[in-house]
Amino acid sequence: MSKPNDQFSMSKSMGTQMNDKATIIRILGCLLFIFLAGLSSADGQKTDPIITLNEQDSVQSESSSVQLEDELKQMEEWFDVSFIYESGLLNGMRVEPKFFRQSDNFGKELQKLVDHFNLTFTKLNERTFILKKDGEEQAAVVESFNHLVEGVVTDVETEETMPGVNIMVKGTSQGTSTNLYGEYSLNVPAPTDTLVFTFIGYERLEVPIENRNQIDVALQPGTFTGEELVVVGFGTQQRESVIAGISSISERDLARTVQVPNLSMALTGKLPGVVTVSSTGLPGEEDPQIYIRGQSTWQDSSPLILVDGIERPMGSVDMSSVSSVTVLKDASATAVYGVQGANGVILIETKSGYDGQVQISGSFTNTVKVPSKLPGVMDGYETLMLRNQAIEHELGAPNASWGAYHTQDFVDRYQRPQSPEDRIRYANVDWADELFREYTQSYDANLNIRGGSEFVQFFASANYVNEGDLFREFENNRGYQPGFGFQRLNARSNLDFQLSPSTTLSAKIAGSYGVRKRPWGFSGGDYGFWIAAYSASPTQYLPIYPDGSFGFDPDATGGSSNSVQILALSGIERITSTELTTNFELDQDLDMFVPGLNVRAQVAVDNTFVEGNRGVNDLYNSARSRYIDPISGNETFQPLYDTGTPFDFQPGSLWNTDGGSVDNSQTYRRWYYQFQINYDFTLGERNNFTQMGLVNRSENALGSIIPQARENWVFRSTYNYDQRYILEYNGSYNGSERFGEGYRFGFFSSGGVGWNIHRESFMSSLDFLNNLRVRASYGTIGDDYTTGRWLYMTEWAYGGNTGMGTVGITAPESPYTWYRVESLGNPDVRWATVTKANLGIEFGLFQGQISGSVDFFQDKRENILISGGDRAIPSYFGQQAPVANIGEVHNQGFEVTLNLDRMIGSRFRLWTEVNVTHAQNEVIERDDPELTPDYQKQAGYAVGQARTHIDRGFYDSWDEVYASTPFNTNDAGKLPGGKWIVDYNSDGLIDDQDSVPFGFSGTPQNTFNTTVGFDWAGFSGFAQFYGVNNVIRSTNFGSLGGNELAYDVEGGYWSLDNPEANTMMPRWNTNISGYSRGSRWMYDGSYLRLKSAQIGYTFDANSNVARGLGISSLNIYLNGHNLLLWTNMPDDRESNFAGGGVTSQGAYPTVRRFNLGVNVNF
Repeated sequence: MSKPNDQFSMSKSMGTQMNDKATIIRILGCLLFIFLAGLSSADGQKTDPIITLNEQDSVQSESSSVQLEDELKQMEEWFDVSFIYESGLLNGMRVEPKFFRQSDNFGKELQKLVDHFNLTFTKLNERTFILKKDGEEQAAVVESFNHLVEGVVTDVETEETMPGVNIMVKGTSQGTSTNLYGEYSLNVPAPTDTLVFTFIGYERLEVPIENRNQIDVALQPGTFTGEELVVVGFGTQQRESVIAGISSISERDLARTVQVPNLSMALTGKLPGVVTVSSTGLPGEEDPQIYIRGQSTWQDSSPLILVDGIERPMGSVDMSSVSSVTVLKDASATAVYGVQGANGVILIETKSGYDGQVQISGSFTNTVKVPSKLPGVMDGYETLMLRNQAIEHELGAPNASWGAYHTQDFVDRYQRPQSPEDRIRYANVDWADELFREYTQSYDANLNIRGGSEFVQFFASANYVNEGDLFREFENNRGYQPGFGFQRLNARSNLDFQLSPSTTLSAKIAGSYGVRKRPWGFSGGDYGFWIAAYSASPTQYLPIYPDGSFGFDPDATGGSSNSVQILALSGIERITSTELTTNFELDQDLDMFVPGLNVRAQVAVDNTFVEGNRGVNDLYNSARSRYIDPISGNETFQPLYDTGTPFDFQPGSLWNTDGGSVDNSQTYRRWYYQFQINYDFTLGERNNFTQMGLVNRSENALGSIIPQARENWVFRSTYNYDQRYILEYNGSYNGSERFGEGYRFGFFSSGGVGWNIHRESFMSSLDFLNNLRVRASYGTIGDDYTTGRWLYMTEWAYGGNTGMGTVGITAPESPYTWYRVESLGNPDVRWATVTKANLGIEFGLFQGQISGSVDFFQDKRENILISGGDRAIPSYFGQQAPVANIGEVHNQGFEVTLNLDRMIGSRFRLWTEVNVTHAQNEVIERDDPELTPDYQKQAGYAVGQARTHIDRGFYDSWDEVYASTPFNTNDAGKLPGGKWIVDYNSDGLIDDQDSVPFGFSGTPQNTFNTTVGFDWAGFSGFAQFYGVNNVIRSTNFGSLGGNELAYDVEGGYWSLDNPEANTMMPRWNTNISGYSRGSRWMYDGSYLRLKSAQIGYTFDANSNVARGLGISSLNIYLNGHNLLLWTNMPDDRESNFAGGGVTSQGAYPTVRRFNLGVNVNF
């Protein structure tokens, strides 16, 4: 691959494409050489070991070596294996310190052992190996014993039986392992011996036999150890050596989440520093917004999401195939991802196979979904009573009239209709009930297969999701059923081939096929489908009349507000999305040349194909619509395709069908290739160094747009002294097409230090302390996000002609085409930067029963790119300003985690997880106009700061109305009961200049999560509480104003009898200034949820149920999601991001989920 240079740009020509192909061929050639070298080292001549056997005492002095037996014990801890050998076999065998290396490749280390010491091994079971001298007959490791011990091994949490557990007689080579049902049987030398139980991921357990013949044990999942491997950028590190701000959840943690449609929903509250904001329950589009440590820019704040190291969407990942999710938050963790890591990084690793017996598992979940909280709306009778009250109240204002006042007899007809005809004429509609079902159902089915051999390990999975629709079904007799829905099928196959002891080839292939069902032409802003549930009058018309016609308002403009009609006759469109992702990685150890040297190469190709416009286009055809005037009883009919002229019904024209077309805006291909070198070596016994260098390049082709490319050169260097003191320095050299010569490439780096205090000798007396460490990091990351691509270039456009004559007089057009400046370039535009600092403390007490951490962070984002439309440029400049590096935002806060894990008695386990995140930002510079008052500038306030006019309460009398500051519009509309707006700038007039910052922004500053769970006697359960505060949500749920709709607001409406109300008395006919509502519709967006809860029971292999079904275990569970909500908000939406303006009044409702499911292990 060529070095980066200032000519870095897009692949705009065939020549460039040929160069890229040549580059790939050269890389593949290098990989082939490395692969052949690995094979030759495996099958060829053995190299001379740098060790000392008892026969070769002249090669190495004993003072610089250690006993091989001691190193084997270290290997047993690292890999959770056991070695069996005859006494004296290893006598005199010595090795360099750290001769064996901890990695994820046990086979390589085992082969190193037998090759260098002229040994062979026999595999007793998955985790037990018998060693002997090469060429000798197998030693008799099993002697004649006369005491039989039997039993069953289970998991202390789930009480599931555990196959493959190693059981050894302490101090001997005698042992066995549990069968498929977790059972074992072992003859031991004496009834006074001790059994040792070990299994990967679980704590070692020693049990004295004490003359017993039946010993059943329950193993405890492993607690924190420094040897645990943590996923970091482009590799893994021992947890004790990680100095970056990282949070992660494992496969075991994910198993404690309830079934939800996508992984991003499952992360809510699970990871400190991760904030999720959800506002819609639309099937297939429930992915929440994700922020890591809040916002440090008004630009896109979404984190980089990588699936198996490749940038991919999280929404298409099947949760059951995920092994871990890691969040990288500070500079030390994210700098290696360059400009893409400025907002944080989420690493998703999928499961792999293992060397052992094939395991098959399956699950099925049936979900009942119900709408969550909707705004309270008055019924028809209550609305008309409020309307009359409003008319009485506004008589003192201009344009007031008794003409719209209804008699009490008329109003009573809505509450007590006298006949079936009255029920039709005097409509009293609950629109939410008409539109939404009481519940709908969804389904999720999954099948996993996992296992392998020494040569190949595999994991395969298939998953099917079907999300039901909350909307009711409306019959239209047109051959299709309108509404929403989502189905997705996922399949994955992960293969790892051990081609030689030093060569591994991994292939990960995954596919996803999703179908979104929706009304024809629907987009997220098409609020008409559900807006009636939020803002339609209950008294105007029936959604559907008995004769099948739809209700409509003849005085309405801009289309129908009958959501039932819009939905039933909207046609149907199916959007299909097909994704195919492939990863191929070759890992070659080069120990045969340089001990500790490793190279890796990766190639990935992703293809996504999106097809739309398949279905029935029925937007402009309708059965008749009907309106009954409740006062006169007169009826009006109208077909939808002619909304201007009422006339008797005529059949509409035929609707159209469409076979589908490619959506260029979402169909894309991504190439990614990477070459990486790793070097790990130790000087002396305590000085460990690791070096990593890589280059990667991605090429994205989206629809018909010119392909985009991105290239990064990355390095990381670490030093670890005796597992106590850790230093790390890393960096990335990035290129971006957005910048011109001299600024196109940027180098960004970070460094960090760590101190494992608990490993100091002066801490050894504190037996209760098993972990105490301090870590700190500091660094700078680049950022190039903005709209547009080649920002340094002035872009021209052409088209159109001009008249040749006096303005306003018809004249011939010029024959010359116009050329004009479309956008101004800025040759000096450059990288924005994010400087991140992090200080963290971690602790663990009582062997992991109590653990936690505290992190303090600060981000300074400078030179933020501001597009021309957002800049403060006077109109006489005559052209939109170019993009410039002007903005600056500071963000700071802290994270706290606390975990408790305690066994009470022998079988009851109680665990608790608590985390808190605080993130507060401030805009330092955003190109505010110089003469703007400070309180109206964006600088000095949070990103997205809420703003409004503020009030000092209600006008309680006409005297207060007359004494108030006048509005600049509609001042005559003031009445007692209105909001008394504050003249903030004291200029004697209420206008836009009196709008001030109010409360907080729409992103919560604080998030809280507490999860409490238990395991006992086959039962398990947990409850998760999640909450946020310091957040504002602005939503206008105003009543009346000419529309017979009234919200049932808390505290009621102001009146002389209710002067302490929260809401001003609404108006009917009279106008009032828009300023008059003050901060009424600014809601405190704080909430507390019972986010999820579960209760389940497991039938283990020894149960009659499992034995009768011939399975290993069966787990049945009942759980729920979004179960309870405590909030002052009028509905269950955490923000308005699903739409602004009118759509802020509502969206497809968020849902509560109740899941009944089963997991089966075979």
